[in-house]
Amino acid sequence: MILNGIKKRNFLVIGRVGMDLSPDPAGTRTKDAETMMVAMGGSSANIAAGLVKLGSKAALVTCVSDDAVGWYCLNQLDHYGVDATHVKKITGEYRTSLAVYETRIEEHQSVIYRNNAADFQMSMQDVEAVDYSAFGALITAGTVFAAEPSRSAAFRAFELARAAGLPIIFDVDYRPYSWPSSEVAQDVLSRAGELSDVIVGNDEEFGFMAGDITKGLDKARSLANSSAGIVVYKLGPEGSVTFTDGAEIRTGIYPVEPVKPTGAGDSFMAGFMAALADDVPMQDAILRGSACASIVVAKPGCSVAMPNTAELEAFLASHPGPTTS
Repeated sequence: MILNGIKKRNFLVIGRVGMDLSPDPAGTRTKDAETMMVAMGGSSANIAAGLVKLGSKAALVTCVSDDAVGWYCLNQLDHYGVDATHVKKITGEYRTSLAVYETRIEEHQSVIYRNNAADFQMSMQDVEAVDYSAFGALITAGTVFAAEPSRSAAFRAFELARAAGLPIIFDVDYRPYSWPSSEVAQDVLSRAGELSDVIVGNDEEFGFMAGDITKGLDKARSLANSSAGIVVYKLGPEGSVTFTDGAEIRTGIYPVEPVKPTGAGDSFMAGFMAALADDVPMQDAILRGSACASIVVAKPGCSVAMPNTAELEAFLASHPGPTTS
């Protein structure tokens, strides 16, 4: 069921879209900035844009503030070909997320403005308005569960997706600043993981879900053995371990000279899902996701840096990688 849904190449993505600002040119510190590059951001929106660039369809479900920043995000979704039918504009004190981050590795600074975040106002009614039968799979990232009413709405979306036969794809994406406490985050993210068919996270995130950083690999393995059909345990420069169908697939990475540490996870998810949608074998699909991650960290921006199919193929043809895991 998991791969059949993914192969429909039509993804419903739940979660935030935002505006990213980064000092220009690359390497400039925010405190020294005179000009800024502006681009679309937000994990879910980045994933959706990446999927469309790689030949799939994607629709986003979220809320944005009914102001210039929210309008910018809507225009960007349209620019990337992401269906924004279920992106609701809201008024009042809520604001679309804004990220200011540096295109530099050394002493990198990222500042995220998430006070009264508009995307956390996604409601039960918003997710119940979606025709889940029109899609092949649902994707979301962990931030959507960090506050109410978004948390309950996202769990309701899981129920509706399951009822419609859609596989649920979950990027743990734990960001402490979004949560009221680590205890709440551990409980909620663990519940979301147990309801998911595909789970992607890094060693720290699985360790966090397990309650002990040293138990992350065991947590990933146990989820694959109990509820999830595919679990990807990412190890940064050491590659990843993917658990599926009783096998443990170890893969490396495509080394590049990074210009920033952001955007890799979103691009990995888009590349991995798009490859599975195109019926690429599992190990090769993981590597295509890894290649997408490498492409993005080597360029300024996130959504704007994500490769299309031709760019990904060119990278794979010219790169000597991947490393062995």
